[in-house]
Formats: sequence, structure tokens, C-alpha cells
Amino acid sequence: METKGKRLPVIENKCEFTGYDASKLLTETSTIRELITKRATLEILFPLCCTTEPVRHKQFKESLKGISSKTLSTRLSELVSEGILERQTFAEVPPRVEYKLTTKGQELIESVSNLLDWMRKWSKK
Repeated sequence: METKGKRLPVIENKCEFTGYDASKLLTETSTIRELITKRATLEILFPLCCTTEPVRHKQFKESLKGISSKTLSTRLSELVSEGILERQTFAEVPPRVEYKLTTKGQELIESVSNLLDWMRKWSKK
């Protein structure tokens, strides 16, 4: 496993996750790690996990105070391109666009929720 030119002490063939080579794990997870740590990503995803109804851009904008329209639009586009959200456009005037979690997105939120549960369990009170 490499990081900034230094080799980490990994015991060869002894440290593997099922189906993963430990030396490739960081590279494979970098895309999702970068995405979920960006501003507004979790604020967009968590409300969607509590509803089966699609959410419109305007609803996100109203509920996410302090997040610019540009940031919101960028995050929504990134989440759609990663297959985490599904975007549906309706040919209406004014145009209507709705977003909902995909199965991949639902599994991501479950995983993040489990990580938060772990954090609460082990955080110093």
C-alpha cells in the first residue's frame, strides 16, 4: 500500500478483505470517499432515506439553508452521475425535475448510518 511515496507496513497475503486486495482498497474507495465528504452531500442524501417520494430541486433549496444553488446543482449532478440518485425530468412549463435514491444510494445511506452508529458507540462522552 502506497501513500505519498512511503510504503505502509502491510503483511503480504495476510491482510485482505473478502474480495479486496488491501493494497488496492484505498484507491477503489477514493471516489465515494471524496463524494460523501463534499459539502452538502450528506445533507442531500439523509432526507431522501426517510421518504419514497421523489424530491424536487426547489424542495432541496428550501430545506438546505446556507447552501448555494450552484453547490446544490453540482452535488445533485455528481450523485446522479455516480448512480446514487435518479433524476427524472418532466416536459412541463416551468420544467420539473425530481430526484430519488437508487438502490445504490439506499445502500450507501445504510452504510453511512452504520458508520455513524459506530462513531456514537465509541465516541468519548
